[in-house]
Amino acid sequence: PNAEVNKTTAQVLRAIDGDTIEVSLNDKKETIRLIGIDAPETVDPRKSVECFGKEASNFAKSKLDGQTIELESDPTQGNRDKYGRLLRYVFINELNINKLMISEGFAHEYTYQSNPYKYQSEFENAQKQAKENRVGLWSDVIKCKHE
Repeated sequence: PNAEVNKTTAQVLRAIDGDTIEVSLNDKKETIRLIGIDAPETVDPRKSVECFGKEASNFAKSKLDGQTIELESDPTQGNRDKYGRLLRYVFINELNINKLMISEGFAHEYTYQSNPYKYQSEFENAQKQAKENRVGLWSDVIKCKHE
């Protein structure tokens, strides 16, 4: 691993939904927005629960709640979003959870303001595979309306 990679350890307090988690970081409560993915909305007060949002949320909870994780920042994406959430990749034992959410069909690959990020091509490939394998959001059983 590259020595420059900025990784910090945090404790997951709870997954809020498929792309946002709450952690304890240096004894502070922080909200983390996972870089490079967009999961269906479950908690946005302005929207109804989106198709497959609950499943995405439950999957994130099952993987993350109570876990010790590593957070990796990406200088191309800034430190925080406009809501003050830290922008990070989340790892459990080297497993990239952002990518897992895509490859299991619980989130779309998402490039913010067409600003390339570190794992972009990996995430795009994961989404291609998920579509081809018709998992999660892409499954025939779930009739999500894809824009």
